[in-house]
Amino acid sequence: MIRFLTAGESHGQALVGILEGMPAGLEIEQSYINHQLKRRQQGYGRGGRMKIEKDEVNILSGIRYGRTLGSPIALMIENRDWKNWLEVMAVEGERPESVEHIGVVRPGHADYSATKKYRYDDVRNAIERASARETAIRVALCTIIRKFLEDVGIFIGSHVIRIGSASYKLRKDIDAKINEWTQASCGAYKVTEEADKSEVRILSPEVSDRAIDAIKKVKKTGDTLGGVFEVLVTGVPEGLGSHVHYDRKIEAQLSKAIMAIPAVKAVEIGEGIENAGKPGSEVQDEMFPNEDGTVKRQTNRAGGIEGGITVGENLVIRGFMKPIATLMQPLQTVDLRTGKAVAARRERSDFCAVPACSVIGEAVVAPVLANAFVEKYGGDSMEEIYERCKKTA
Repeated sequence: MIRFLTAGESHGQALVGILEGMPAGLEIEQSYINHQLKRRQQGYGRGGRMKIEKDEVNILSGIRYGRTLGSPIALMIENRDWKNWLEVMAVEGERPESVEHIGVVRPGHADYSATKKYRYDDVRNAIERASARETAIRVALCTIIRKFLEDVGIFIGSHVIRIGSASYKLRKDIDAKINEWTQASCGAYKVTEEADKSEVRILSPEVSDRAIDAIKKVKKTGDTLGGVFEVLVTGVPEGLGSHVHYDRKIEAQLSKAIMAIPAVKAVEIGEGIENAGKPGSEVQDEMFPNEDGTVKRQTNRAGGIEGGITVGENLVIRGFMKPIATLMQPLQTVDLRTGKAVAARRERSDFCAVPACSVIGEAVVAPVLANAFVEKYGGDSMEEIYERCKKTA
C-alpha cells in the first residue's frame, strides 16, 4: 500500500513528509518535483507569502542515483520565513512576553474548533498546522506517485472552470478543445499545459480576463473569492476500484482526497450535480459494441466510473473551493480570552487560491489511483509491474 504522512507548521523550520510503499526502480528527479511545487505557488490572487517562499524539495532518503529503492522516501521543504518567527515558533523554553497570546478566532477557519478540541491556550497552535502551507509537502510527496502513474500511461491534468461569478456560459467549445487535447500522447497533461498559460488557469481568455477583474475588485474591498476546478485523468484502465465494499469504491476515495484539501467544501464526479435533476434516460452513458469485442461509449456523463469501478473512460472530478476565510475587512467574532465580541484578526493570506487548489487537486488524486493500480496489477518493482501490465494489456 502506498501511503504518506506529513509534519510541520506554517512558520516552523520546515515541512517534512514520508512516503511508503513506492515500488523500486522508479526514475525520479528533484527538478520534476520542484516543477510541481512552483506550479502550486502560481496564480493571480496569491498573497505575500509566495513572494518569500521558493519551495524546493530536499530528498533525504529512499532514492539512490535517481531511482526509488522500495524503502520509505523522506522529503523536506524548508520554510524561508522561519528566521522571522524564531521566538514565536520556538521548540523549547518559555514564551517571551513579546510574543502575542492569541485569543481571537477567525470565522471559517480551524481556529475555534481546533482550540476547543485540543484545549489550546493560544490560537496560534491551531493556525500553524491548519494552514494550507502544509499542501506544499503534500504536493511534493504526491508528485513522486504521479510520476509512477505517468510511467504506466496514466496522466493527470486540471483547469479552473469558475472564480467567483466568472465562469463559462456554454462549455461546448471548451469541451471540444479538451476532448482534442486528451487524445494526445500525454493525455490530460496537455490540458494542464494549456491552463498554465493563464494566470488563473482558465482555458478561455475571455473568462480568464473576467476572473482577474473579479479578483482585482475583492482586493480593493478586502474580500476573497472561491471557485471550481476540474481534474482530468486519462489513460485509466478498466477495473480500478470495486463495487463489493463501500470503502473500495474509487469515486469515494477520490472524493475524500479532494475534500481533504483546505477550503474545498464539495466534490462532483462527472456531471453528478446536473444529472441529479434529469431523467435517467438523459443521464446514463449508453454502450455500443466495437469491432474488436470491446465496448465504447459516446458520452461520459458518469465521469469514467460506474459502480465504484473505472470503465476505461477519462476520469472527471470537480472540486468546489469556498472563499478563503481570512479577510482584510474582518468579520465579527469572539475573543476566547475575554469572551467579548471583537473583529476577527488578520493573518497573512491569499485573495484567491483556486488556481493553486487545482494543482493540489492534480496531486492528491495520484495516491488513490496508484493504490488501485497496484492492487490490481501488483509488483514490488517497476520492472515487475511493467511485465504484469503487458501480460494483462
